Amino acid sequence: MTLDDMFSEELDQIVRLAGISKQSPSDNLTDTAAEKVEYQKKHKVQPGTEEWFRLWFARPYLTGERPY
Repeated sequence: MTLDDMFSEELDQIVRLAGISKQSPSDNLTDTAAEKVEYQKKHKVQPGTEEWFRLWFARPYLTGERPY
């Protein structure tokens, strides 16, 4: 095994562990995040608004606040 092969394998492992990939970000969304993205598009919620913060940062199990 050459030094280049070892470097390549180590770099591949670091990239994998860091979660960096060539997939688009929407390919790696959870179901909940996908629902929120759809809601945001449908209701034209603008980033930075109070509604946007409530949508993305509400913690129903902690505060009882509903994101929708």
